[in-house]
Amino acid sequence: MIQYFKKYKSIYWGLAALLFVHCAAPKSSPEVSLKALPKTYINNTDSTNIAKINWKQYFTDPVLVSLIDTALVNNLDVLIAYQKINASRAQVKYAKGLSAPKVNAAVTVGGEKFGDHTMTGVGNFDTNLSQNITSDQKVPDGVVPEYYLGLQSSWEVDVWGKLRNKRKAATAHYLASVEGKNWVVTNLITEVATTYYELLALDSEIQIIDETIELQQDQLELVIVQKQAGRANELAVNQFQAQLLQSKILRLELSQKIVQSENHLNYLLGRYPQPIAIDTTSFTNDLPTQVQVGIPSQLLSNRPDIKKAELELKASKANVLSAKAAFYPAFSITATLGLNSFNSNYIFSPTSLAYNAFGGLVTPLINQSAIKAQFRTAKAEQVEAMYQYQKHILNGYVEVYNQMVYINNLSQIYDLKDQEVKVLTTSIETASELFLTGRATYLEVIVTRSATLQSKLQLIEIKKKQFTAVVNIYRALGGGWN
Repeated sequence: MIQYFKKYKSIYWGLAALLFVHCAAPKSSPEVSLKALPKTYINNTDSTNIAKINWKQYFTDPVLVSLIDTALVNNLDVLIAYQKINASRAQVKYAKGLSAPKVNAAVTVGGEKFGDHTMTGVGNFDTNLSQNITSDQKVPDGVVPEYYLGLQSSWEVDVWGKLRNKRKAATAHYLASVEGKNWVVTNLITEVATTYYELLALDSEIQIIDETIELQQDQLELVIVQKQAGRANELAVNQFQAQLLQSKILRLELSQKIVQSENHLNYLLGRYPQPIAIDTTSFTNDLPTQVQVGIPSQLLSNRPDIKKAELELKASKANVLSAKAAFYPAFSITATLGLNSFNSNYIFSPTSLAYNAFGGLVTPLINQSAIKAQFRTAKAEQVEAMYQYQKHILNGYVEVYNQMVYINNLSQIYDLKDQEVKVLTTSIETASELFLTGRATYLEVIVTRSATLQSKLQLIEIKKKQFTAVVNIYRALGGGWN
């Protein structure tokens, strides 16, 4: 064998050189410059960040905490996210397995009929004429049996890092799936809290409507008495009746909204519609006096969607390197070791021992369109991942910035609306007294009462928006998953 190689070594070296000449890979994709994050939010240099607070400490309402606990266990999106993690973990094990030698146990039984005018057929015929073999060593003239029992092994030596980078990409995808689950948890907590505060607001609005309906009913009865006494007319009675009916319609609309909000909350909790007991007194609780947002660079480590995008970027870079390595020669080793015979009586005989081992380099020379397309795809996906990473960072910063401004404006709006409610509430009493003495018309009473009702409902809506904004900025900063 060695002499044979020496005789034709120039041919072997020439073929090897040809392999390396044709395995030149194209250049990797250029890096996309990422925009730097601002150093502060509106000149805020304090690094204290509410995202570090556990959600059970951030939300103090025990009813809400219980609802979130149930959602984290039963929510279908969270359960799906966990299965994605399991699938990604399996892909990591699969990628690791590609780098290890493959060993298979094989048992084969078969037969083959050779043509009489072939090299194998003639060789078998000549062998049977030999005087040095016994009758049971002769090859059958018809179908030649084949028995094999042994091991078969193959191993691709990862010279260029193709398999190693596949393993890195799989690991990054797995870690990204974990961050994806964390982001699902963050959004779930936000949605449960938002829906809960919406229910509290609707319940508070129902209470105000009920109080209003009761007052309107009393006012209607008073106007009817005044009509009978000749101090009011039928038009006044009709106007008060219409206002009462409108309030009842509004109450029914709010009741429908409560049903829809309850069902949405039940959906988030992974269960079918059922009544939800809420603590309406918690809607009057004070909001946090100060929301501490820290500095923008903390978003990179706090927000799961940004960390997921970063890991997807790492995976795309590893995929590019793996695709690039496909242009280089693949070095593989194959070997077999077992028992091989055409006579079953000798299959377990030491003389049936058979083995081989081969090593070789293989690279595409002519048709490289498939691996070129795969490489271009990997490059495009890497650039896309870079832009996605930048997009998530920009979106996170904008969300925090918007919520900061919104919280500040809502505080001022609430104070002004609260003053308006107090003024209008006083005006109802004034209008009613003037109406009884004949110094105000029934229309003035109706308009004043209607304006007061709308103002009170708007005040509750602003309060709900304040709670929602506090929840949203917690999410925007990346809180809730830890």
